[in-house]
Amino acid sequence: MARTPRPVARTWHPDAAMLDGLTVAAVALDAGGSVVYANAAALDLFGSPFDHLIGSDARTRLFDEPERGAVDQILKLLGHSGTWTGELAMLVGGTSARPMPTAWTRLGGDADSGGALVLVEGVVESGDPYAAGQPLGTRLRRLADVTSELLTAEDVDAVCAIVTDHMMSAAGATAASLSLVEGDSLHLIALRGGLEDTIERWRSLPLAANVPGAECARTGRTVFVRREELPQRYPELPIADGTGSILCLPLTVTAGRVLGTVTLSFPGRREVGEAEHLFLRLLADACAMTVARLEAQRAATDREAKLAFLAETSVTLASDLDYETTLVTVAEAAVPWFADWCAIALEEDGQLRTLSVAHAKPELSDLVQELQERYPTDPSSDQGGYGVLRSGRSLLVPEVTDELLEAVAQDEEHLRLMRMLDLRSGLSCPLKVGDRTLGVISWVTGEAGRRFTEDDLAFGEDLARRAAVAIDNAQLHSQVRTAALELQRAVLPDRLPAAPGWSTAVQYLPAGRTETGGDFYDVIFLEDGRVAMFVGDVMGRGVMAASVMAQMRSAIRTLVAVDPEPTAVLRGMDRVFDMLHLEQLVTMVYAVADPELDHLAVINAGHPPPVLLRADGRVELLDHPSTLILGVGGGQRAVLSAEFRSGDRLFLYTDGLVERRGEDADTATARLLTALAAERDASDDEWLGAVVEEVRDPTRDDDVAALLVTREADAD
Repeated sequence: MARTPRPVARTWHPDAAMLDGLTVAAVALDAGGSVVYANAAALDLFGSPFDHLIGSDARTRLFDEPERGAVDQILKLLGHSGTWTGELAMLVGGTSARPMPTAWTRLGGDADSGGALVLVEGVVESGDPYAAGQPLGTRLRRLADVTSELLTAEDVDAVCAIVTDHMMSAAGATAASLSLVEGDSLHLIALRGGLEDTIERWRSLPLAANVPGAECARTGRTVFVRREELPQRYPELPIADGTGSILCLPLTVTAGRVLGTVTLSFPGRREVGEAEHLFLRLLADACAMTVARLEAQRAATDREAKLAFLAETSVTLASDLDYETTLVTVAEAAVPWFADWCAIALEEDGQLRTLSVAHAKPELSDLVQELQERYPTDPSSDQGGYGVLRSGRSLLVPEVTDELLEAVAQDEEHLRLMRMLDLRSGLSCPLKVGDRTLGVISWVTGEAGRRFTEDDLAFGEDLARRAAVAIDNAQLHSQVRTAALELQRAVLPDRLPAAPGWSTAVQYLPAGRTETGGDFYDVIFLEDGRVAMFVGDVMGRGVMAASVMAQMRSAIRTLVAVDPEPTAVLRGMDRVFDMLHLEQLVTMVYAVADPELDHLAVINAGHPPPVLLRADGRVELLDHPSTLILGVGGGQRAVLSAEFRSGDRLFLYTDGLVERRGEDADTATARLLTALAAERDASDDEWLGAVVEEVRDPTRDDDVAALLVTREADAD
């Protein structure tokens, strides 16, 4: 056929001369699909004079009727991908529709306004189209390259890119998608081909849905449907303009398990031969193996993460009896690796009190709070958290559908706010101990999160059980501690008594831990003008120590009332131990000051030695050569005597003030004496507080009781 001459003056583009001599047909289209250029080979192929072809609508002039919608679809696709290759039925000689291999390239402009250069490589002749050198053979070699890429893919995102980009191009499709099966639903993972604006419509659908992808996943068989068959076979399926044929390939692994589907959409009248279908199935199988490998790796990593999290959480829950603070830490630790949102609520008088809300996006925490305040859940409801609380059974919602949100929404505003949270999957587990449910812990995932499964349910229930035991232990301990504290408060004086010529100050500081201790103290002004004072320590902690402390203080006061002499009081205390069969060991120091004689008598039962602070600034340690603690069978104890004049002060304390882990007693005592000798311009209370703060162990591992009794200086 003779080539049709083309007037040079009508040249479409200054560089169009490079296309003029091509032996393949070249046609340029503007953004609206009109022909703006055609080389001589194109004029020969389409059998049209130049003047008739230029300015015509390519949809009707170059393509057979079923393919005309494909022009718009491909032009839209070029805005995203820039190129496309595939077969289309074209009007050879202006009348005869024949399949033609085409290659499209976007020309200039932005993604929405550019035109396209179309190269038509020639008529597909009869024979083996898969032979080397044929366009389809080239495409199949590209499919083989895609397979090798799949085998080295390291994550699902890489698989998505390969399937929806390379595979789409290699197969000559205008759209491609990858969907994975999760439970009874098919979830869209990736979509390419200018149809990304429809992703919300296809994000999730039931396997029972009457659409090609769901049928493919449900049956495990390839689904191929032509354009003219779509309305009858899938009446509910919206069909994009230009869609010609749809091919769905199952991602099948061992034992026929279907992991998902790959869907390819072809423009116009597209057929898939047996050989091409074989190659596409091989590609789908490679994709399935890759997805299965990544799924196994993810599952193994997920199991390791869960085990590590449970182990770490167990340590955290056991390390601190302040369970509210601990549970806040647990909630925050689960975000975002396990869920996008975690909430913990405890039951109080039939109401769920939210203890913690942690969200991967902190700005959404305020939205969660707003939802709870504006739309509180009805405590009588059998749904949601109250349903879990009331039944004691977990609630797993693998897929939070819009229909579900509409069903629970109280009004349109409620629905709007819930949609803003982008809820995708939910899991709520009871915080249960025995037959008691203490509260509810809930996890929710968003668009990028996991879809909760039965494995996640088992993990959630395991974590909830551990948290519930920690809460129960802490609450029980709190009740016991409260009882001990009440006992301690009832026994220890709220304030020390006062008497002319004397001043007293006391510091009692519980340990940083939560149990109560057994430190006790008191000052007793006797009728004859003398002053009895003592500080003691019951070994151990908790209610038992507090109980023994109460008995000690009561017994000492009784014995002082009978005979305040140090030897008599300590001998009486030994008898108390024998009579009551007390098992706790008790240390104490007891002193009696006589202002008439300027005399001080001190007896020590295994306790840290008191310190005498002289009015002239001297510091004396009243250390007995040997002492015997209470509760070891009685015995002789020496009474140490010293002068006690106006302005002198006696400092008594428990071992919690001076003892530190790994430090010898001499070092501890030296530190105390240095602190006591320092000059401080302060009242007795302020002075004593400063000394205790300076000397006390920073770890606060033990209770501290410190008593200062001052014989005031005589007025001039």
